[in-house]
Amino acid sequence: MADTCYLISDLHIGGDEQLTQVDFLDELLGFLRELEASDEDAELVINGDAFGLWEFTEIEGPAKFDALLDRYPELFEQLRATGEEVPITLIPGNHDYELAAHDEYVDRLAAYNVTLEQEIAISREIGDHTIHIEHGMQEDPSNRIPDFGNPYANPPGYFVNRHITSRAGRLSGRGKYNWLKDIQAVTPMTRIPDWLLSNYFYREMSGWLRYASVPFFLLFNLSVLYLGVYALDAVGIWSRPMTIVEGVLDVFGPVGTVIDVVLAANVVFIVLLLLISIPLYVLARDVRKTLRRFGLAQSEGDDRDPTAKYNDRARDVFAETPDTAVFLYGHTHRASVTEIEDRLVINTGTWLKRLRRVEPVLGILPSVFYASYRLNYVRLTGADDGSVVVDCDVVDKPDPGEETLLQRLLTPAPNPREEFPVHRRVDPSDGTDTESSARSANSRREQ
Repeated sequence: MADTCYLISDLHIGGDEQLTQVDFLDELLGFLRELEASDEDAELVINGDAFGLWEFTEIEGPAKFDALLDRYPELFEQLRATGEEVPITLIPGNHDYELAAHDEYVDRLAAYNVTLEQEIAISREIGDHTIHIEHGMQEDPSNRIPDFGNPYANPPGYFVNRHITSRAGRLSGRGKYNWLKDIQAVTPMTRIPDWLLSNYFYREMSGWLRYASVPFFLLFNLSVLYLGVYALDAVGIWSRPMTIVEGVLDVFGPVGTVIDVVLAANVVFIVLLLLISIPLYVLARDVRKTLRRFGLAQSEGDDRDPTAKYNDRARDVFAETPDTAVFLYGHTHRASVTEIEDRLVINTGTWLKRLRRVEPVLGILPSVFYASYRLNYVRLTGADDGSVVVDCDVVDKPDPGEETLLQRLLTPAPNPREEFPVHRRVDPSDGTDTESSARSANSRREQ
């Protein structure tokens, strides 16, 4: 078994039409070439969702592999070349679950020096300890495979991707901007409606209508304030603010009268919204309960820290196999390093585009989703004393800078992401965790 193990996950390569675009292909090829040229005794493990097989809807079964070969010949040739020097192991995730359901994939991947292990979880020995590796979909009720290996045992997430994600890939090219294909980058999926609204307003809406509506949206804030001032005066609590507002509007003459009418109309609109929102809230609450019964929405207890259930799973593994030093998973697309006593739980993140939601400074305008990349990889190696040296790092890739001028003007610059790179030595046998260049904390997460 190799002395060093590299891990990456959630590449999601493949799919219908616009989903064929791989923004990080050059960086992935460079990463594989560096491994090929390395003289390390190493292994590369791709920790699930290497391919987006769920996102193919016009071809079925192993024929999807032929489509991958046709579209990404350079990638597969580089896998073959790297695999001659460094063993490459692949385990299925949920998006490429078919790898576990069709034995033909084992031989097809072996031709490119990739070993497919049709298992939910695998382990490796590094130093004197065990490393537990799984994709993580089994902890996600929407994507848990109910009968692993059965080609017909597809979870609800399969149908969501087949009918929504794949459809987005087919329609993306029709937009003014090719943005709909990035639907896979929206996490959690509950943010998709906000993301769609944002892209409609900032990208697809007619330009004249967008810029004409911005002042009215900004006036909404003033209307809310105006409603508060009017209410204070109407109930006799405090009349002076209303007197000041009326005095200011009188100074502007006819223009002030127009502004007063607009504010009054907005107040009426706000009151109507409040009245309508009550029955809508009751209806939405009942719909959510129904969706939860069918397992199509999160239960009220699932809005906790997204790493919590994986940490619980890791604790079970640590208890069952005490020599396990590191628990690795992917799936959530959120790179993280969490310390549990003297062991580590690591999420390998994703190489897909990441989207960060930023609220506008003024008005009730739609949120802006800033795009960035975080091409994560994890390197584990054994030290002379038998401990495990953990290095989490990234492959450099500039952010795409796709935001429009209006989006940048209306929102503050997003806060810098917390750095993912970390260097640790883990040795559960004596409880040490030293040589850390990361901040000393129980958990570090990228939100």
